[in-house]
Amino acid sequence: MKTPHNIYIHVPFCAAKCRYCAFFSHACPAPDWDTYTHGIIAEIEHFARILGRITIPTVFFGGGTPSLMPAKNFAQIMDAVRKNFDIDANAEITIEANPGTIDDKKLGEFCALGVNRLSVGAQSFDDEKLKFLGRIHTARDALSLIESGVRRGIRVSADFIYGLPGESVDDVIKICNTINNIGIKHCSLYELTIEPNTPFGKMNLNMPNNDTMAEMYIAIGDNLKLPRYEVSNYAVPGYECRHNQNVWDGAPYIGIGDGAAGRVLLDGTWYEELGAHKMFQPLSNNARAIERVITGMRTMRGVRVDDETKKILNIEFAKSHPDMIMFSGNRIIATNAGILVLDDLIEKLVK
Repeated sequence: MKTPHNIYIHVPFCAAKCRYCAFFSHACPAPDWDTYTHGIIAEIEHFARILGRITIPTVFFGGGTPSLMPAKNFAQIMDAVRKNFDIDANAEITIEANPGTIDDKKLGEFCALGVNRLSVGAQSFDDEKLKFLGRIHTARDALSLIESGVRRGIRVSADFIYGLPGESVDDVIKICNTINNIGIKHCSLYELTIEPNTPFGKMNLNMPNNDTMAEMYIAIGDNLKLPRYEVSNYAVPGYECRHNQNVWDGAPYIGIGDGAAGRVLLDGTWYEELGAHKMFQPLSNNARAIERVITGMRTMRGVRVDDETKKILNIEFAKSHPDMIMFSGNRIIATNAGILVLDDLIEKLVK
């Protein structure tokens, strides 16, 4: 039986580049959408030739700003996916959207083409903070887009950034209370990370210290009504992002488009893959098992202990640190204390 693969499609265009962003994307006032679409379809056909007519449980359009894409180009890409693969009857099809780049009418067009999950790049509900981050939208724009998705009956998530210069734990609690009040069933809260070669990386920003950041993280868990299911992701049970869950749990996925990455399973061999045909090379079982530990330990359901992960896991270390790691069936899971020092924990957990 052919192994199902999830699909990630990268859209590298943005209306403007945010000041914190280190992702593969660039501001482009008038992208050549037809050339982009032809390239994406060619990659889809390429993987169909390699993998055959496999089942697709999830399709995720990330970026960049996928909501900038004209609906007709999105339709062509989805037609190519359906023509070359079998999309699961209950497939999750996600599109990331930035407020200010999509209105209710265009969202309706995407939904008619199969989108059933919307991930909104809200980042903040404070207009001054949005300006500081380099966002082109207002808090009202973000709320309006979230409300449009909810009205249409699709799953809606929103992303937020915390830990900006001058922010306090009280500011984070305020974010949580606002999220609780708007009633969405999934959100992501990311700590602001200063990356080199970004505008923020070239500024001498007075960031909250590590202790304050840890207090903010704990405050999110204490005040947000949505349970945490991954380090930075929160959802009502049953409303988790299935695409991310599959990837974190070690399922294969195809990365399509310049800037995308994938892990393809072909004839029992794992391949590391980069979109736009930039890389396709074998990945050792040990290397793949380490990746699964790194991603799995970030989740509240932990990493599955099987023949491959058992080879690289330091089980004795795990057993001797019950304050940091717990066992549940065939999984090992980081405790609340372990999550706070996760990078160090994983380093010790992997032989």
